[in-house]
Amino acid sequence: MISLAAFGNQLYYGTRSIEFIKRRKIWYVFALVIVVVSLGGLFTNGLKLGIEFRGGTEFITTSQIPANEMRTDLEDLGLQQVIVQSVGTDRLSIQTEELTSVELAELTEQIAQLAAANAAEVTVRSVGPTWGADITRTALTGLVVFLILVMIFLSIYFEIRMAIAAFVALMHDLIVTIGIYALLGFEVTPATAIGVLTIMGYSLYDTVVVFDKVKENVKGVTLQTGQTYDEAANLAVNQTVFRSINTSVVAVLPVAGILFIGAYVLRASTLQDLAIALFVGITAGVYSSIFIATPVLTDLKAQEPQIKALKERVLARREAIATTGIDPYAVTKTETRAKYTSQGGPRNQPKRKPRRLR
Repeated sequence: MISLAAFGNQLYYGTRSIEFIKRRKIWYVFALVIVVVSLGGLFTNGLKLGIEFRGGTEFITTSQIPANEMRTDLEDLGLQQVIVQSVGTDRLSIQTEELTSVELAELTEQIAQLAAANAAEVTVRSVGPTWGADITRTALTGLVVFLILVMIFLSIYFEIRMAIAAFVALMHDLIVTIGIYALLGFEVTPATAIGVLTIMGYSLYDTVVVFDKVKENVKGVTLQTGQTYDEAANLAVNQTVFRSINTSVVAVLPVAGILFIGAYVLRASTLQDLAIALFVGITAGVYSSIFIATPVLTDLKAQEPQIKALKERVLARREAIATTGIDPYAVTKTETRAKYTSQGGPRNQPKRKPRRLR
């Protein structure tokens, strides 16, 4: 049985190949299904925005009763759209809509009674809708600026088609991450926004690594007849696939630890929000950098006349070799010698007389 190291070496040197580009329609269909499901969850359920984005009032209190029981008791009191979450081991976070001063005082007393706590120990934080709108605007602005800078950088360092392919991969990761939040009902907080920007940077890093190898492999590809652009790009993905998977596994393991500790041990919502975004985004980023970015790039490059002509030459050469056994692009020694002679060969230089020493 072949080891992973040996298998990776075979992929790198091209003695064995996984057809990432040839089977790209399969990857596209799978990605499209995930994106449609994510968008469906987003439009059906919507995003569960945290208090920082939508505004409202948050109560923090010590409590011995679980969050589900507290939520039921508050709904029985007539509160609508109340969110109750565990914070740590013995505290609850209760979020409601924006309240008046009278409603605030009454609800504080009621929460204290339900939680068997002192009303003075209940911490209250109010977030106005204006401040929440500012936070939302800032998060969206940061996302747009990030995407613009990414497009500019990739267009300069690589080319515009690589920038477009990377943008498609980033959109895939963004939609999948947001869709998971909508489908599972996770709360979107500023920590979530930070996590989303982080995983987009990570996904971009993975894509740049693959594209850098593609750029190296396709350099001067139109000047030969040994392989097509698709084959050179596929080799690049094979050469970097193990690296992408290994770095992603190393990145996901500590994130999974943070997610477990934050959700089940410390019950820290901030850690949980950040870890969920990172976990989903890194996983989606691995898929997009391998199965989406480079295949999309090859589809875009296939429209260029030079790439079309290269493919025709390569296929014509292979067909000629298969049918006649003769390589039409092979150059014989006789042809090389004739070409060398017709050009006059190297010019003979007269011998120099030795210089006389004085």
